[in-house]
Amino acid sequence: MRALVAYFSATGTTARAARRVAEAVGADLFEIAPETPYTAADLNWNDKNSRSSREMADEKCRPAVAGDSPDMSRYDTVFVGFPIWWYVEPRIIDTFLEAHDLSGKTVVPFATSGGSGLGKAPQRMATLAAGATVTKGRLINGNPGADELRAWAKRM
Repeated sequence: MRALVAYFSATGTTARAARRVAEAVGADLFEIAPETPYTAADLNWNDKNSRSSREMADEKCRPAVAGDSPDMSRYDTVFVGFPIWWYVEPRIIDTFLEAHDLSGKTVVPFATSGGSGLGKAPQRMATLAAGATVTKGRLINGNPGADELRAWAKRM
């Protein structure tokens, strides 16, 4: 399996999970970094006027991604990591999925969350990653061991 772990992390939690997944499965690592970094005020989900609240309220919102994209032709499997926002993936993940040809690839969502599951993220991601097989994914909270992550990756 030639694999990439692509992730968005607003606070560092998902970045730690992404590094563990990449190490466990021997994958390359790519940060989906926003062109305009998020501030603490941007991430205040209790404020309906915060950046994250406005983005998530707009189904068509696609925040810009900074830097160069990975060469997706090199990968068979793309693990996509993100924090759960409003029971789905953040809009920047939508930007990433729509920007790449993922046809014929397996896309494996994984998320971090303070209290909810993946919600409708895998279903939404399947509509955005045309031609890809999107698995049901999983939450990666806490500190799962490398053996557990390898076993999970093989099932995907």
